[in-house]
Amino acid sequence: MIPFDKVLIANRGEIACRVIATCRRLGIATVAVYSEADAQARHVRLADEAYCVGPAAARDSYLRIDRILDAAQRSGAQAIHPGYGFLSENAAFAQACADAGIVFIGPPVDAIRAMGSKSAAKTRMQAAGVPLVPGYHGDDQQPSRLQAEADHIGYPVLIKASAGGGGKGMRVVHAAADFIAALQSCQREAASSFGDERVLIERYLQQPRHIEIQVFADQQGQTISLHERDCSAQRRHQKVVEEAPAPGISDAQRSAMGQAACDAARAVGYVGAGTVEFIADGRDSSRFYFMEMNTRLQVEHPVTEMITGLDLVEWQLRIAAGEPLPLTQAQVPLRGHAIEVRLYAEEPEKGFLPSIGKLSWFRTGAPSPHLRLDSGVEAGDEVTPHYDPMLAKLIVWDTTRDAAVQRMLAALAQTQIAGVGHNVAFLSRLIGHPAFRRGEIDTGLIERESEILLAAPARVPWNAVAAAALAQLDDEHAATTDTPWAADGWRLNGALRRSFTYRCGEQVVPCAIDYVGPGRYRIDDIDATVSRQPDGRLNLRLGERACVATVVAEGLQRDVFIDGLQYRLRYDDPLAHDAASDEAGGSLLAPMPGKIISLLVEPGATVTQGQALLVMEAMKMEMTVCAPRAGVVAAYRCAVGEQVREGVELVDLQASTPD
Repeated sequence: MIPFDKVLIANRGEIACRVIATCRRLGIATVAVYSEADAQARHVRLADEAYCVGPAAARDSYLRIDRILDAAQRSGAQAIHPGYGFLSENAAFAQACADAGIVFIGPPVDAIRAMGSKSAAKTRMQAAGVPLVPGYHGDDQQPSRLQAEADHIGYPVLIKASAGGGGKGMRVVHAAADFIAALQSCQREAASSFGDERVLIERYLQQPRHIEIQVFADQQGQTISLHERDCSAQRRHQKVVEEAPAPGISDAQRSAMGQAACDAARAVGYVGAGTVEFIADGRDSSRFYFMEMNTRLQVEHPVTEMITGLDLVEWQLRIAAGEPLPLTQAQVPLRGHAIEVRLYAEEPEKGFLPSIGKLSWFRTGAPSPHLRLDSGVEAGDEVTPHYDPMLAKLIVWDTTRDAAVQRMLAALAQTQIAGVGHNVAFLSRLIGHPAFRRGEIDTGLIERESEILLAAPARVPWNAVAAAALAQLDDEHAATTDTPWAADGWRLNGALRRSFTYRCGEQVVPCAIDYVGPGRYRIDDIDATVSRQPDGRLNLRLGERACVATVVAEGLQRDVFIDGLQYRLRYDDPLAHDAASDEAGGSLLAPMPGKIISLLVEPGATVTQGQALLVMEAMKMEMTVCAPRAGVVAAYRCAVGEQVREGVELVDLQASTPD
């Protein structure tokens, strides 16, 4: 019997919802904390009680140890689950919990400290006999020393924030001349994200694989591994797809990596859930090296749960309560194959720029033993610029990897998101890519295949345009059916004809529809019928072809989901005023809210298309804003250190004056 009857979750989003679900199943009451920006968030709605811990900025809310502990004490929670991110690997927080007599559902303070610094951790791992990548992990952080170490290691090298994670504070440097600029950028990002600008330098392996081992240890001294996960599909050092087990890993390699991971955990007296991350040679996975240990539960833990049938959050709760591990190493199951993708609110075709706004529509396939959704949002929620833009995790399981790949492709085809940009089409291309299907994955796959994976949207097919128009007619009919002006198509001098024009990017698509009878139309000499299912989907018959479509209308925007794809159309209403035509032709606008970090050219300078103009920070990631065309920087409308809103003018970029 777990001795906690109330647990506070010191986090937000899908991990908070995940912990709440396990606690509810175990009969444990839950307490949520939230910032002012998250007052209506899903985890707040799900918890038994909730406490506001400050303004939107994480440093003023989710990172405030005093306010988190105050909420725990006021609510009477006996334990705190930190989730991941925020305070989950903060030794001072774990110590403060202990001092307050509250159980921290995580590893001991000393273990967090030992693994919290990548440099110090690698020194401990070297002593424990865990293999390491050649590199520099020292305390001397002078730029000249770091440059000299990089020169000695040999390029390319990887600069990595010593206290980092999630791809933040990381840069690959291919030449000595680029080192200092990359170092400064890493240090700024590391200081902003982790409050620590120290870095380490490592040899950058060509076409490496990122393989990690889930470990668990109890207070009685037992340590086991729960097999490996392959997290090699990454962009900007951030994981995009995770799977378990890793493709192409033999039982002998699995055993060797599991043993090394357990050795790493024992070397720091570890207790609870942790993940030991290795980098492996893409040509020979038996050559693997310790990268770091995350002293918490990982975002990708569901794939381990799917192949083992275990609830890792329940294990965390039981071990924190003093119970021994329920299984020995030999008893850990390994069944089938699982794949997880991270659904992000972002624009892959715009450099994965985060997208914010109201999530007007969010639908996936029904949960089953083969399909799982871990979500922090629901339709109607707001995606804000204050936190990581991950919406949810979509996880599939099947008996073989090939079957799991097909499951994931089908699941992505059923996933519908409107209101914000998202990465569903990008993920579908990645999962369906021949290299991924063959299991030939390394950390550079996405960058190498970006031309295919980030392909321009296909031209809008005729049936998608027809679906948008028929849905619009059906909506109009439903809105007027009880009035004398019902849109039944009757006219004194003949049948009703309606003309529609839709835009998708540069494409303009007209559509003319003749009314035939209730639910019956004729489009471009093709007979069409339309009816609605109870869930709002449209049953369409276009000539001899039957299909099902979903059309989400918001203002003039039409999101059409058909044949497993999404098309974003804009209804060209001749009576509507297009504000975009009023934008100043010479301005360059902020793509999202953020802070100006540096201005890269002087006012009056002539720049070429694609030349970097300024650097801004948004969602703790640095983003370079480039000139969309050649011209002259007439003036900056922002200053270094200034916080800017989305859509404000940053640069007055004028056309060059002919000589």
